[in-house]
Amino acid sequence: MAKKVEKLIININASKDSFGAFAENCTGIYASGDSVRDVKQDVYDAIKLFKEFNPESEWPEPIKENWPIEWRYDVQSLLLYYQGVFTNAALERMTGINQKQLWNYANGVSKPRKQAKEKIENALHSLGHELLELSL
Repeated sequence: MAKKVEKLIININASKDSFGAFAENCTGIYASGDSVRDVKQDVYDAIKLFKEFNPESEWPEPIKENWPIEWRYDVQSLLLYYQGVFTNAALERMTGINQKQLWNYANGVSKPRKQAKEKIENALHSLGHELLELSL
């Protein structure tokens, strides 16, 4: 039986004026920034600092074993991060969620229900799989 690949799970969340992140399965890793890109860099810096200032015997397994990072977004941070890539019109066609509602999610006016989150996630995963299968 194949061994399951362990991952360091980092949750990224948007707030009113910034982004924050924390490791779900590793203590001591927190980050913040003005953008998702800044937060991701701050996560890498936090891991580096953790290694620098703590003896290796105290490193949590995800850090000690250099597990790959799995980035998990809340809907607001995901939509804000990718708004330069996907227009609301494109997302509406992909998800079936109207543009005004997508804008509300991206700007923190409302939070999506589980069904809407699943529509967004499934549409993006479907696009990703389709892109992986093409050749030029």
